Amino acid sequence: MESMNAIPVFVAVVEEGSFAAAARRLGVTKSAVSKRISQLEAHLGVQLLHRSTRKLSLSEAGEQYFAHAIQSLAAAQDAEDAVAQLQGAPQGRLRINTPMSFGRLHVSPLVPDFLAAYPGVGVDMVMDDRVVDMVEGGFDLAIRVRTLEDSALIARKLAPCHNLLCAAPSYLKKHGTPKHPDDLQEHNCLQYAYASTIHTWRFEEKNNGGIVNLDVTGNYQVNNSEALRQALVAGVGIARLPTFIASADITAGRLVPLLPDYKLPSQIIYAVFPERRHLPAKVRVFIDYLVEKIGGDQPYWDLG
Repeated sequence: MESMNAIPVFVAVVEEGSFAAAARRLGVTKSAVSKRISQLEAHLGVQLLHRSTRKLSLSEAGEQYFAHAIQSLAAAQDAEDAVAQLQGAPQGRLRINTPMSFGRLHVSPLVPDFLAAYPGVGVDMVMDDRVVDMVEGGFDLAIRVRTLEDSALIARKLAPCHNLLCAAPSYLKKHGTPKHPDDLQEHNCLQYAYASTIHTWRFEEKNNGGIVNLDVTGNYQVNNSEALRQALVAGVGIARLPTFIASADITAGRLVPLLPDYKLPSQIIYAVFPERRHLPAKVRVFIDYLVEKIGGDQPYWDLG
């Protein structure tokens, strides 16, 4: 049974990528983590991790063990959640995955009040613009700003995500203001690397619903929307931004919305979680909290 106690340590090491990071996550010393992994390998009679001065990597046996370790932790968590439901009060560690910009701007400011309201809950929030595997990453909840593709996830709508074409007044003064999507072929169009259509931009004419698909080019591509926003404000070019990022700059005059007769495709902001027998109270109350604070057909950041 001693090996069972090592499973959370092993999973933490794999997810964090080092003994030191796993130790910080678990609140123990690095030597304690190293000792527990060595004991586990001795018990199993195999090497689970390849160690080098730069990084750790899983052996073939380690990959097999990790896959089953994740499942065992999920089963243990499900058991704890079932008991917690009987106790009523939300408790435990809530592991959240959220896109970088949306998380920083609109989720992290809500966390302090949530923690004060639910002292039995701890939050471990990971911001990443990539779509991660929730089960493999051990996440209880994720915020997704996109069309959902994973049918194994349960989703609750939080708010719409509207998008705008923007540029800084300084860029428009120097290069002119486009009047039609075709005009963008003469402009420096900056790209968000994780967009489903990076180089082909789609526009819908508001009056008659006509669609324009346009191939664009530019000298800057980045995988973070706030970095894209910074380039726009600096006058580098034209780009698509969600209103949850662009609204404050537009209100302040640092950015100007373009092509008012056309609209860009929109998405939905969802809170998603794996299908489970017992929805943990900590997940339920956090989703309810998000809906209360940012939910609705016209969220607080929209331009109206």
